[in-house]
Amino acid sequence: MNYVSTRGKAAPMHFLDILLGGLMEDGGLAMPESYPRFTPEELESLRGLSYPELAFAVLSRFADDIPADDLRALINRTYTAQVYCNARDAAKTGEITPVTTLEPGLHLLELSNGPTLAFKDMAMQLLGNLFEYALDKTGQSLNILGATSGDTGSAAEYAMRGKRGVRVFMLSPDGRMSPFQRAQMYSLQDANIFNIAVRGMFDDAQDVVKAVSNDLAFKRKYAIGTVNSINWARVSAQVVYYFKAYFAVTKAAGEEVSFAVPSGNFGNICAGHIARMMGLPIRKLVLATNENDVLDEFFRTGVYRPRGTAETHATSSPSMDISKASNFERFVFDLVGRDADVVRDLWAKVDAGGAFDLSATPYFSKIAGYGFVSGSSSHADRLATIRATAERYAVTVDPHTADALKVAAEHREAGIPMVVLETALPAKFEETIQEALGRQPARPAGYEGIEALPQRVEVMDADAAAIKAFIAAHVG
Repeated sequence: MNYVSTRGKAAPMHFLDILLGGLMEDGGLAMPESYPRFTPEELESLRGLSYPELAFAVLSRFADDIPADDLRALINRTYTAQVYCNARDAAKTGEITPVTTLEPGLHLLELSNGPTLAFKDMAMQLLGNLFEYALDKTGQSLNILGATSGDTGSAAEYAMRGKRGVRVFMLSPDGRMSPFQRAQMYSLQDANIFNIAVRGMFDDAQDVVKAVSNDLAFKRKYAIGTVNSINWARVSAQVVYYFKAYFAVTKAAGEEVSFAVPSGNFGNICAGHIARMMGLPIRKLVLATNENDVLDEFFRTGVYRPRGTAETHATSSPSMDISKASNFERFVFDLVGRDADVVRDLWAKVDAGGAFDLSATPYFSKIAGYGFVSGSSSHADRLATIRATAERYAVTVDPHTADALKVAAEHREAGIPMVVLETALPAKFEETIQEALGRQPARPAGYEGIEALPQRVEVMDADAAAIKAFIAAHVG
């Protein structure tokens, strides 16, 4: 399979070629030339497969330049009960992504049983093994530069710690994550892990990553790669759990399912869009934002207006405190009929600090055909949802999952299962759970006192030149 750029000025590449690189050389994002599709009969043949078997069935369509035996071995080494069933009840069931039924027609897809208690582990653990595999083949090393609003950083660092030939430089917004999230990252003492807290918001950190990635000379000299969801391999790995959840809540071929997804950088719900394009019978993709409602505004009005730091709210669902969604470009590429000239013109406005408006174009009317609907949630909403979920179902959810539950309730349809993607364990957001429920959430064994561990982090301005100098100084 060939991969092309959303901006149309980069040569087609194969999966292993784009694995280590992040952005394409023209600044666009990698996309398959066309989506591999499963026929209804092929879909039914996947029902009942284990998570590793299903992952191979899906990912072998995207990574066809990795020999099948090698890919299967990488997947089998990644998706094990030892890695993904340690956090809570999953340890009893052996299910890597168990589905909890809250009531008939309403389900939670548990994605947070990995080592950092967040859904990012589902793709990041595979990415670590893929990186090591590719680097072993070439004898190269890789310097990963990433940005996190809370969970990507720890998931990446836990997946990459100790990996041969890999260093991680992870940017995070200074003081904007929960104490638990900061401790997960900053307490790591591995020699190949470097944490940089930038003064600003996540979007400022993400802009630095893109600026460094677009400096092609620096990128080549220092072998810069990325683990952010701009990396196609990570998004494609997330597609798998949509298939797994679909089979968990349906009984027969052709039944439709809706998914509700808390969305900041658009990566998690973009994976749902890809699953739908591959033939999975998804009726609705319910996008939920917090007070930073840039994406909700687009799906309601057709106007995409990224905010600056001053307009980005610090909220109680901090991993979604994002006002410039990188993966959104992938969906718009599909929305405009894969016309890279259109995408390039639209993102020229975005990259210049502006906005674009599709409301009066034929493109906006096509959105419904992709299944997208949206809504937003406030601090008061998520507190009320956390309380109601605990009282009604005896289940405690984190603030981001609460945002998705709140918006899901607005879009449920009779006879259509609604699957809400859980994104983190509530233990990572103790302050908000305490406010909502008057008690601390349960903390999985092994995470007691993590905030008291010694922490190692550099605080810097969100300045691409300074970050590049830091990387150069720490690359042996």
